[in-house]
Amino acid sequence: MSSAREDQPATVTLREITAATLRPILELEVEVDQKQYYPRSNAYSIAEAYFAPDAWFRGIYAGETPVGFVMLSLIPERAEYFLWRLMIDRRYQRQGYGREAMHLVIDYVRTLPNATDFYTSHLRGNPGAAALYRDLGFRYTGDETDGDLLMRMSL
Repeated sequence: MSSAREDQPATVTLREITAATLRPILELEVEVDQKQYYPRSNAYSIAEAYFAPDAWFRGIYAGETPVGFVMLSLIPERAEYFLWRLMIDRRYQRQGYGREAMHLVIDYVRTLPNATDFYTSHLRGNPGAAALYRDLGFRYTGDETDGDLLMRMSL
């Protein structure tokens, strides 16, 4: 597997996960101290997605290197769009890949029927997620869902 190069910014893309690309996505992990905020592995998320008709998921790549995973809940008939999971592997954090992937995700959601709002949530005490989502334009709604702080972005 090639690695993302720090001296040359790699183009970030979102790619469908196939039988050929599954293993590298399953091997991605967050830092040990982040597991409290990311309790679900990519394997768990992909399995969950196969039984959730509203799930949309992709591998996040920097060039040809898999660096992360993203999963959304998309319910166009109700105009409900939710960022369900976002993870960047510990080796590729703080290099802008999560932010760039989120720009791609937001651009994609904007193309969906009646997309006026985009939601996400994060566990209380997760400063990395809070900062990223705020910087992208998400704002707290004041509500919680399953112990997570709910955020909304106007599209």
